[in-house]
Amino acid sequence: MKLHDLKPAEGSHKRRKRKGRGEGSGKGKTAGRGTKGSRARGEVHLFFEGGQMPLQRRVPKLKGFTPPRRKHYGAVNLTELVTLDVSEIGPEELRSAGLVHKRDKLIKVLGTGEIDRAITVRAHAFSESAKSKIEAAGGKAEIVEVVYSDTHRKGKAE
Repeated sequence: MKLHDLKPAEGSHKRRKRKGRGEGSGKGKTAGRGTKGSRARGEVHLFFEGGQMPLQRRVPKLKGFTPPRRKHYGAVNLTELVTLDVSEIGPEELRSAGLVHKRDKLIKVLGTGEIDRAITVRAHAFSESAKSKIEAAGGKAEIVEVVYSDTHRKGKAE
């Protein structure tokens, strides 16, 4: 057996279709591209959507996720609480002292600073360090519950 005697198995090798080589070939004239249009004339890239805004540009890129009902807290540090000469501090006292903006519906106490006396603090949330520092000084950290009106119950009108 010589190299020129080697042949592929029957039916395994198919000749390619030579398009655009005359009418006699069966794939002449338009070469299987139909008539007119962008696909008949040139190459159209894979994700082209006919001029419509492509999917990769419609979808936002690496912008993260924002929960629709995210809670926004106004932050107050322990250093600011010490400046008030009151034994009980609540959301109303913090707003009147100017420590929290009026737009901040919820208030969170953070643990930056030290506290040297026993005070009762009422807020919507506390950081772990703030809660432990207030209780170590002999005070109380009370969580105020948020009351939703009937028309705005957790974002749904019922």
